[in-house]
Order: sequence, then structure tokens, then C-alpha cells
Amino acid sequence: QVQLVESGGGLVQPGGSLRLSCAASGRIFSINNMDWFRQVQGKQRELVASISSGGNTYYADSVKGRFTISRDNAKNTVYLQMNSLKPEDTAVYYCNADVRTLYSSIFNDYWGQGTQVTVSS
Repeated sequence: QVQLVESGGGLVQPGGSLRLSCAASGRIFSINNMDWFRQVQGKQRELVASISSGGNTYYADSVKGRFTISRDNAKNTVYLQMNSLKPEDTAVYYCNADVRTLYSSIFNDYWGQGTQVTVSS
């Protein structure tokens, strides 16, 4: 009923920038938090940044001052601007959204398919 589609990943040199986007579509009534997670093969998925429907943000210590999360509620889209990228930022990045669908009274988590970010010279 709800699809999250990410875009914007790719290969970038250390110190470079990328902007990830994640658009939610389907029978959406409202969205609470929208998050970005990342996962390195063999390791646990970790929360990178989160933004509430009201615009409150959270960042992991490892990305504070370098990454910026934002959202466009009219488009049901969340963004992650990543600056000063480091090799250790290399991972698959996943979008997550807490969504209430039409004709439902509860919120459920939905995930995107993931987009690869590789930081290498």
C-alpha cells in the first residue's frame, strides 16, 4: 500500500557531497517520523538521521555537522544532504517512514529498497 523509493546514491571522492531523496507514495493519510539508516555488509543497520513531521531532527554523532536531513511534507519526500563525505560513510542507505494509511488508525514502518553510497578515491 505504501512504497518508498530512494535515489541519489553513487560513487564520490572523499570530501565530496551527495544528496539522497526518498519519496513515499500510495494510500497515505499522514507520516510521522522519516529516517535515514545505513548498513555495511556484516554489520547492524544504524540510524543516521531522523526528522519529525514538525521538523525536529536527530543526527548520529558520526554525521553531525556534515549531514542535513529535511523533508517536504507536501511531496511526502525526505532528503539527506551529505557533505564532507568520508570513506567510512560507505554503506547502503535506507529510507524509513512511519506511515498511517487511508482507512487505518495505526502507524506502520515502511522501508525503501536502499541506495548504495561509496566514498572512495
